[in-house]
Amino acid sequence: MVQFRRKEYWEKRGKTKFIVKNGEILLEKLITTFDGNRNPICNFSSKELKLVTNNYDTMNVITEDWFFKLYKGFLLDRQISVMKFESKSQKAYDECINNIVFASQMCHKHILKLIGCCLETEVPILVFDSLVKYGTLQDHILSHHESHFEPLSWRQRLKIAMEISHTFAYLHIGFPRPIVHSRMSSSQFLLDEHCVPKLFEFSHAQCIPEGETQIKDAKIRGTQGYIAPEHILMAVLDEKCDVYGFGSLLLELLTGQRPSDISKIEGTCNLFDNWFIEAVDPIIVGDGLCPEIAQQLEVCMELAVKCRSYSGEDRPTMIDAAKQLRQLYLSTS
Repeated sequence: MVQFRRKEYWEKRGKTKFIVKNGEILLEKLITTFDGNRNPICNFSSKELKLVTNNYDTMNVITEDWFFKLYKGFLLDRQISVMKFESKSQKAYDECINNIVFASQMCHKHILKLIGCCLETEVPILVFDSLVKYGTLQDHILSHHESHFEPLSWRQRLKIAMEISHTFAYLHIGFPRPIVHSRMSSSQFLLDEHCVPKLFEFSHAQCIPEGETQIKDAKIRGTQGYIAPEHILMAVLDEKCDVYGFGSLLLELLTGQRPSDISKIEGTCNLFDNWFIEAVDPIIVGDGLCPEIAQQLEVCMELAVKCRSYSGEDRPTMIDAAKQLRQLYLSTS
């Protein structure tokens, strides 16, 4: 009995230490990034999160990244998603805190809502509002052959592209200082049963400093094929870096291939070039392309290539891209 009480005492003391440390770091980051503002979030215990995920059963993993796994769970008959960082490295810790800071600011229908976190573990655990159990956008584009995920039709892809562009336009203009996500990728979006994309990860997000137009001396981060040239060559970040990444995502939706595998798309977009037809995902082409869809594909391909212009000045803003895709999508109704 005495031994049990000692163990319980040290466990409770350890949790208290983590709560204090994590709370201080989180508050400091919130103050420096958003003047301490955030949407109200709940506090969860490590015990209840173990329970709702069946002790983080691998069968409950929705998706995973280098440092974290996203689990499905139920809390009081409510569907939730739990992001648990498996690594205890400093990099994983920093990305975890960054996720909490930025996710706690978000109020957008295409961003998974953060409802709370657990601070009593060495690396905090995030809890999101609703369960999105239909995999990532990447699963549907690149992995549907090896999985149970349904391939996406052209209209579904166009709708997803439009909704993602609206999401990033919100990050760029919806806050006092623009937010650069800097990690655009099809793996960053979960899909619900209606193929509605939900952005769920903010590991590398940053605000552009007040009075500045870009983030200087930024660490080179991102996914191969999505990283803007100026970020690689000059270590700077701004909204146009996200636009470049969006162009890569649009190419991925069009071709069904990873951006790193489709560099040949760069250049002239002429619908009558044979390579254009060959580049489009066979699932979209099916038994042939009607003139209307072929024209829509050409417009989207041109937009993707423009978004991936070498110079950021030659790229459209995310707002302009969103407007163009919305007009195109409405024309398919």
